[in-house]
Amino acid sequence: MANTNVLNVTTKKSEKVNTGIEKDVREQIAKHLSVILADTYLLVIKSHLYHWNVVGPLFKSIHDLTEEHYEDMFSAADDIAERIRALGHRAPVNAAEISMDLKIVTPQNGMPNAHSMVEDLVKSHERIAAEMRDMAEYAGDNADVVTEDMLTARIAFHEKAAWMLRALIAE
Repeated sequence: MANTNVLNVTTKKSEKVNTGIEKDVREQIAKHLSVILADTYLLVIKSHLYHWNVVGPLFKSIHDLTEEHYEDMFSAADDIAERIRALGHRAPVNAAEISMDLKIVTPQNGMPNAHSMVEDLVKSHERIAAEMRDMAEYAGDNADVVTEDMLTARIAFHEKAAWMLRALIAE
């Protein structure tokens, strides 16, 4: 059997792309999308942890809603990573590769009660929506309507998720 290098190909950190978006703009968008991707994954993990561990009278509502949310966000993470690649950059390999100012954190002091879980998820969805809003505006101002459109859809998801979660604990 012939020795080939098919499996020895590595992904470059960046590639030459000519889609009408300036190189430095693509680099900035890819860098910020990498942070959004990491925050999205952290929110998937947090939603999953809460999904598994919620108890109490709102168990079924929170359990079902968090499942809906983490499934949507898991799929969205793929879209975000693929957008980074389409911009000519490698999706992040590790947090040390780029400076990541992450907004989403997972539970630090044990598992909170159901009410605190929902409050935490509301804050997380609002934070990531605000983060995406800034990036969507930058993308739109710099002729990257594809990223702007993708982020606009993600903002709508996160704002709706926050609203639905707030409604669960409204008095």
